[in-house]
Amino acid sequence: MRQKIYNIIENKEEKNIIGIAYSIIMLLSIIASVIPLMFVQYFPIFQQIEDVTVSFFILDYILRWITADIRLGKKWVSFLIYPFTPWAIVDIISILPITNVLSQGFKAFRMTRFFRIIRLFKLLRHYDKIKLLGRVFEKEKEVLLSVLGIAILYIFMTALIMFNMEPRINPETGTVTFESFFDALYWATITLTTVGYGDLTPVTNIGRIVSMLSSIFGVAIIALPSGVITASYLDELRKLNNNSQDKNEKQI
Repeated sequence: MRQKIYNIIENKEEKNIIGIAYSIIMLLSIIASVIPLMFVQYFPIFQQIEDVTVSFFILDYILRWITADIRLGKKWVSFLIYPFTPWAIVDIISILPITNVLSQGFKAFRMTRFFRIIRLFKLLRHYDKIKLLGRVFEKEKEVLLSVLGIAILYIFMTALIMFNMEPRINPETGTVTFESFFDALYWATITLTTVGYGDLTPVTNIGRIVSMLSSIFGVAIIALPSGVITASYLDELRKLNNNSQDKNEKQI
């Protein structure tokens, strides 16, 4: 029975009507649960939507917990490990807003809205192409982490240069340039990604030279992981298509 439940919630069997229906219900529940966040005014029906969707989330969490040993393959230890797995934590966060666990302090900071937004991550579990992209990131994680490390180091270095070389007050306009080191980090990140909002700009020649170099370096930083991810994604798609053809040939 638990194996059948696992096949349904994970949609492991092809043309399984119950499994497909379960996935559709969960997808609709996730989408419906975030609809109230699109409105400023609160309507009574939103509470009903919350009650129904969270009921599905609780049921889904329980079903996944009781089949944890099939998923993790560690026998009874799986039931202890599962609540601490990333997807289980996302499920718990999705359920929290309807409970009384959150204090008024959290609600004052609109944390309940944040937790509801986290529910969108549950969509990733039910979308195969996102899972494929996840495998790509796992496969190329060493390269991507190396690029990320270089980018963080460069952001920190340029932020230090700008924070120490640029005047606190723009002599031309009298406005504040880099009031804190966080402002410098923000500027360095925006410049490296070649976005450049223009709300913080250097006024010295050294600062402008650093800005130009940072923009040029940012193009290379963004292009490198994009090429790696695209090549690996296409490779995974080819493997997936080849596996599907092999299955069809065996069935024939």
